Amino acid sequence: MITETGKVVAVTGGHAWVQTIRTSACQSCSARNGCGQKVLASATGGRANQVRVVNSVNACVGEDVTLGIDESALLGASLLVYALPLLLMVVASMVGHQLSGGSDAFAMAGAAVGLASGFLISRKLQRRNAGSYEPRLLRVNRIPAGVVSHSDSLT
Repeated sequence: MITETGKVVAVTGGHAWVQTIRTSACQSCSARNGCGQKVLASATGGRANQVRVVNSVNACVGEDVTLGIDESALLGASLLVYALPLLLMVVASMVGHQLSGGSDAFAMAGAAVGLASGFLISRKLQRRNAGSYEPRLLRVNRIPAGVVSHSDSLT
């Protein structure tokens, strides 16, 4: 499970809008040089991202929360969104090239049709499995009573 913390900025119905900023985690991560998340965080300039999630823990506005998404769901969504359209583009390009007797124009047309088909199929499959690709609200991060000790020697 991949987790991230954020702050609830709005609650509407049974959903909560959670604001997250990802750049702080990239600075301490040991895989920061080989991770695509660093590129994404640098592209957004450290701006906050807002995510709409089901409010399963009854979080209120202003509370710090932890979000999570299954690694297998993240991998599956990545393959569905990126790999499927590219694979269909390459296959359709090769088919167009073979059927036309070696014409580059038909290969390019096949690539365009394959890529568009890949996006359409990907979108249909995403809609069918919509709930499995969404992050979940795991918990509200509260400091338990008694953790902070009060000292009488604060004079």
